Amino acid sequence: MSPVELYKDKTHEVLMFTDLIDEDGQAVQANQFLICDGDTGAIIDPGGNLAFNELFLNMSKHFPPSKLAYLIASHADPDIIASLDRWMTSTRATLVISRIWERFAPHFTKVGKTDDRVVGVPDAGGRLPLGQHELWLLPAHFMHSEGNFHFYDPVSRILFTGDLGASLVSGKQAREPVTELKPHLPNMEGFHRRYMVSNKILRLWVRMARELDIAMIVPQHGAPIAGAGAIKDFLAWIENLQCGIDLFDSSAYRLPKNVIDPSITAGHRPA
Repeated sequence: MSPVELYKDKTHEVLMFTDLIDEDGQAVQANQFLICDGDTGAIIDPGGNLAFNELFLNMSKHFPPSKLAYLIASHADPDIIASLDRWMTSTRATLVISRIWERFAPHFTKVGKTDDRVVGVPDAGGRLPLGQHELWLLPAHFMHSEGNFHFYDPVSRILFTGDLGASLVSGKQAREPVTELKPHLPNMEGFHRRYMVSNKILRLWVRMARELDIAMIVPQHGAPIAGAGAIKDFLAWIENLQCGIDLFDSSAYRLPKNVIDPSITAGHRPA
């Protein structure tokens, strides 16, 4: 299936790939993004090995891999950069990732593949040159990773939010932007309560995000959130969401009594 065109003008284009992973229930749905500004390109959250072949082939139809400047990672989970070795081999791109993960990323590659090809981003973030414009790297620590960034494209006014805003839907459903938040909340709530660290972090992030002019919030899993009303409602929702350590007490930290049956694998586990 062709990528979703999130934005396009004469020199700037943003594409989203939603369905590159075979949806057999073995792996979580994930989005990958291509941003092109003139003859400079960047992949945001390139994904794991399951997505590499399809992403590389589909990206090549829109932008030459030889001119890919960056692989930009919101954090270091396998669904974000497990394919790093193959990208380091197939392109000359530089990995851009939190300094916290800078020395962990080489574990995804063969020895020497990342030499002089990793830019470690300080906790405060920064503005990364991209063609004639910039990509803003915004602090998003503990949402859900301790070294975490979101990415704002001032040209398209798209905010790429990694796991924040994620929804558990199919790749086909992820192609359709959400313009009314309330019916979409059942796809989001359980994920956010577990994967976001605390309400304090969410409130601090929302205060920063409200300073941006946002046309669309695009997570790494699930559907984009588009339109002023849905974006306003999303910010209000997460600002008040109890999650992570807010919900934990001593009952979560007890010596285990249950025996784990190794014959029950993910494919046979009840929903």
